[in-house]
Amino acid sequence: MMRTPRRAPRSDALENRARIIEAAHAAFADAPSASLQAIARAACVGQGTMYRHFPDREALLLAVYRDELAVLAAAAPLLLHEHEPLDALRRWLERLAAEGRLTGGASQAVAAATRAGRHHPPIVAALDLLLNAGKEARQVRPDAEAEEVLLLGSSLWRGDGGPSCPDRSRRMLTVIIDGLRAGTPH
Repeated sequence: MMRTPRRAPRSDALENRARIIEAAHAAFADAPSASLQAIARAACVGQGTMYRHFPDREALLLAVYRDELAVLAAAAPLLLHEHEPLDALRRWLERLAAEGRLTGGASQAVAAATRAGRHHPPIVAALDLLLNAGKEARQVRPDAEAEEVLLLGSSLWRGDGGPSCPDRSRRMLTVIIDGLRAGTPH
């Protein structure tokens, strides 16, 4: 079977996508729960165009906050360069939690990037890098998997809020790191 080469998107499709992302960025900054229908109206596109580019809310959130997620992913090798693997992992998870606790759409993007069954590949790759470095240094247990750690890590910003939330998040992170430590019973 011969595959036909995939053609480049038309310029109007690229413009529509850019308008949708721009409208979504503004909408999520004002109201994180903004509907996709309201975003499509603000971008002056129809529902079909919206869903052709972004089949669901999570896909749109990941596109809107792509740069913020890229910065988070890029932090992993830098942290490994400056810290021991287990400390680098802790610091990266602290950053992940801080991004997740932000108000607005950014927190929803982090949630979308770490949701079970639908992980954002650069975030998974960054966490894999940290976990593998920890395993090689015999600081992280050998059965630790990035997707499972992301699922655990998502609890760091899904607390009940309030003044105790940062303290609770630090305690929960300590429990996660202690559970990942090499030598912990499987």
